[in-house]
Amino acid sequence: MAWHFTAAFMIATCLMLFPRSEQSSQGEVLQQLRKQLEYPRQLDVWNNPNSDPCYTQPTLVVTVACEGNAITELKIIGDRITKPPKFSGYPVSNITLSEAFVLDSFVTTLARLPALRVVILVSLGLWGPLPDKIHRLSSLQVLDLSSNFLYGSIPPKLSAMQKLHTLTLDGNFFNGTVPDWFNLFSNLTVLRLQRNRLKGPVPASIGKATMLSELALAGNSIAGKVPQLGSLNKLEMLDLRDNELDGELPELPTALVTILLSKNLLKGEIPEQFGQLNRLQHLDLSFNFLVGKPPEKLFALPSISYLNLAANMLSGSFSTSLTCSSTLGFVDLSTNQLTGDLPVCLNVNVNNRVVKFDGNCFSDDPEHQHETKYCQQPHKGRGSNKDVGLVVTVVGVVFIVLVLSLILMASNRRSCQRVLAEQQLLQKQMQDNSTSGMSTELLVNARYISQAVKLGTQIMPMYRAFSLEELKEATKSFERSAFLGEGSIGKLYKGKLENGTLIAIRCLALHQRYSIRNLKLRLDLLAKLRHPNLVCLLGHCIDGEVDESSVKRVFLVYEYVPSGTLPSYLSGSSPEKTLKWCERLQVLMNIAKAVHFLHTGIIPGSLYNRLKPSSILLDEHLVAKLSDYGLSIITEEIYKHEAAGEGQRCVEDNGGELENLEDDVLSFGGILLEVLMGPKRHRKDLSVLSELVLSISKQEEREQVLDPVVLSTSSQDSLSMVISITVKCLSVESSARPSIEEVLWNLQYAAQVQAISDGDQRSEVSSQTC
Repeated sequence: MAWHFTAAFMIATCLMLFPRSEQSSQGEVLQQLRKQLEYPRQLDVWNNPNSDPCYTQPTLVVTVACEGNAITELKIIGDRITKPPKFSGYPVSNITLSEAFVLDSFVTTLARLPALRVVILVSLGLWGPLPDKIHRLSSLQVLDLSSNFLYGSIPPKLSAMQKLHTLTLDGNFFNGTVPDWFNLFSNLTVLRLQRNRLKGPVPASIGKATMLSELALAGNSIAGKVPQLGSLNKLEMLDLRDNELDGELPELPTALVTILLSKNLLKGEIPEQFGQLNRLQHLDLSFNFLVGKPPEKLFALPSISYLNLAANMLSGSFSTSLTCSSTLGFVDLSTNQLTGDLPVCLNVNVNNRVVKFDGNCFSDDPEHQHETKYCQQPHKGRGSNKDVGLVVTVVGVVFIVLVLSLILMASNRRSCQRVLAEQQLLQKQMQDNSTSGMSTELLVNARYISQAVKLGTQIMPMYRAFSLEELKEATKSFERSAFLGEGSIGKLYKGKLENGTLIAIRCLALHQRYSIRNLKLRLDLLAKLRHPNLVCLLGHCIDGEVDESSVKRVFLVYEYVPSGTLPSYLSGSSPEKTLKWCERLQVLMNIAKAVHFLHTGIIPGSLYNRLKPSSILLDEHLVAKLSDYGLSIITEEIYKHEAAGEGQRCVEDNGGELENLEDDVLSFGGILLEVLMGPKRHRKDLSVLSELVLSISKQEEREQVLDPVVLSTSSQDSLSMVISITVKCLSVESSARPSIEEVLWNLQYAAQVQAISDGDQRSEVSSQTC
């Protein structure tokens, strides 16, 4: 009997010790991973190596989940969100992990957790080619390695992971072709490979991955035709934007809710089958080479809300019986060759529907349309009349070379003399030390604008000169009821043109005298600053143009943005008006895009725009637009004590230390701070930054510092990312601040994380919804 008792005791002891041993082993693996990741502060929660990893308190950026005693989920979201201008496969100090990091060893350590079903390792600075041994995680169902520095080809052995249903590798540097083996996954539902360097065609085999519900390959260099996807009966989201796809559009699966194919080289007609996609909500085919008449059934699809066909070569006229779905809220037909009358249901006054149709040959709004004969010219689309085109091209090149040689020789002297004359005309201004920091030479050369900007301006209202009589009529001789506010650089009025267009008129007092020629050059530069997220400058009026010596003021005519400034949507005084976190992210992305354009869209860039929350206006669809940009081009006296009116407002004097610096990224950090904390924060007290830094990882600090509306977000991860980039923007050392491009990228990624948290992975599908 004694030996029976002894055996039973030993067995019980082993059973008790086994789980503890397994927990200890898993804890050691996590400590090894922490070491290999170079001890990121997010993993400070693992400081105690003796604690049970299955009972560690999850944080906003770190989660360890277990079933039984086995770790089944590992989520770590880092803060290495800065992307270098160039990445060649080598570690970058303070951006990637160090040279000592070896991705192969890291994956080997990770494979020691065989029960893992979810692995999310985002923005950790992982670098190197992804090793084949990743397939050792055979139980994996979700793999997200986005926003790292992985390069090379996507390893083929991933296809052995038969349980995998979500694969996300966005925001890396994979530079091979799109793999031809995704059809080997029997359970793959989500495939996201956006913003990499993938090239080659989309393989036809992807049409056999019948479980796919989301396919996102945007932002690569993928070429060739869009493959046949008709067998993907569960596909709801197709995102192939910003690639080099050509050929004609194929018929697409009827379950699609979102189709994003903009900024490619697609040609041919829009298939009539698109008019049968009854679940479709969002269709973007803009910036392609599509021809023919759009299927009228597209406008009447029962769920359609967003339809963008801008910047193609569409032609023909719509029937008078065309009907629009009651859900259709946005239509863009700009920059095509459409003719006839605009259908009644596309009238901009119907159901508050936003309709853009400039740059066609419609009979409506002739001021912003081409003449009919322009749209009756034969198409010159890609792939048409190839043989004739080849002959014409060869002969044309030879002829043009000969003619241009003669013309250039004859006109070279004249052109040089003209440029010298312009520069001599402006020579007096070169000694000025204006706040714009813009020399006359740069001002003259600034007329050369990038092709991207030219494309952007094609769908904007045309810029023109207004007469003073027009402005007096629009404002009833600038009566008091039209007055919105007054600041150090002039007064602001609201007006209404003869055609019913509402405008905002800013009167700038010219404290520095310019010649008419000089002033027009400056206005010409300002007119080129056109972007969907800039309040559109419609034109100007120079008071005293006849007598050059009497020019003392200039009127700038802007579109009128009626719905107020950003602070009025943050105050909380009107709960139904207060922006949710996802809406605030959208506003921040809108303004970051505008500032990025101001910096890079024209040479020289407009770098010092004194950004403030009160200069951000929101339209009726909560699309944010930046006002009062680039005014240093015209006048030296800027932004001292701007008065404010409702709707279109002058910029207020916000005070504070940030105001003494004209760095746009620093100023944008101030905007981020107000969005996070609300407008009641004390602007001069920069000590809040230390509290903000603590709030990245400590929930109790957040509750003391951040706006309650911001705290209520479903994704604390996206909030952490925005807090992190805010702190960087507000760095005292200018060299430590990110570029506005990096800020924009980080905001876009935060929006994607937020969308995933909300169960909707279409973060930028519409600026009107979350």
